Amino acid sequence: MNVLEKILDKKKDEVSLLKRKFSIDSFSNMPFFSEKSLSFIDEVRSNKNISIIAEIKKASPSKGLIRENFDHLSTAEIYFSRNVNAVSILTDKEFFQGDINFLLDIAKIKQVPLLRKDFIIDEIQVYEAKANGADIILLICEALTKNQIKEFTSLAEEIGLEVLLELHSIDQIDKIDFTRNKLIGVNNRNLNDFSVDLSTTQIISKYLPEDIILVSESGISNKDDIIFLRETKVNAILVGELLMSSNNIELKLSDLKNWCSNEG
Repeated sequence: MNVLEKILDKKKDEVSLLKRKFSIDSFSNMPFFSEKSLSFIDEVRSNKNISIIAEIKKASPSKGLIRENFDHLSTAEIYFSRNVNAVSILTDKEFFQGDINFLLDIAKIKQVPLLRKDFIIDEIQVYEAKANGADIILLICEALTKNQIKEFTSLAEEIGLEVLLELHSIDQIDKIDFTRNKLIGVNNRNLNDFSVDLSTTQIISKYLPEDIILVSESGISNKDDIIFLRETKVNAILVGELLMSSNNIELKLSDLKNWCSNEG
């Protein structure tokens, strides 16, 4: 059993508990549910540079604790002040020490689209994301069937959410309807051993349609990485550990923005 399988096994128990605590109607009646979402797709299309999704992540299965003096709100404020294009928030508790309340807290002060980063396996999690202020949800091809991807994408569209559809290998491409899923993330992390290889984005990008928005995720740590990814025609990057492990998040983010600038 690889790490993803362990996470999904635990997630089934969490979803069962969630369904005992909340109904779809209860989420539909929460204040954020009726608010208009912010569009990351529009943000990327209007940006001449590589867009940045800056992640708020306390820990991970591969690295353990990433940031000891973790403060999700102060980190979000730094990201907003540096004009990132979106903020990703880990809400998985068991493996990433995240919390759905991190999303809710940040949604109250948000200035850019918020991505709920979790392992979604049931429609109730889609409603939960919207009710807690998300603008985008992550769907992982390796965690879902082709039909589930279709169903959850349709539901997200119906309630005003965008979908970042992530894959790790080319054998998942057949699950994707590119007429519906235009925002595609390529995760450079191997699900079996958690090693990272940026060439994953390069390889998979060759099989993707020209009109999709391509996001490269994981393993980005320096300017040379951005130069390499620029050649794959990525539109955006998702960066977490580089920022969260830094002694000076603001300075590191400033460097990242310079690397992503077409003038940098």
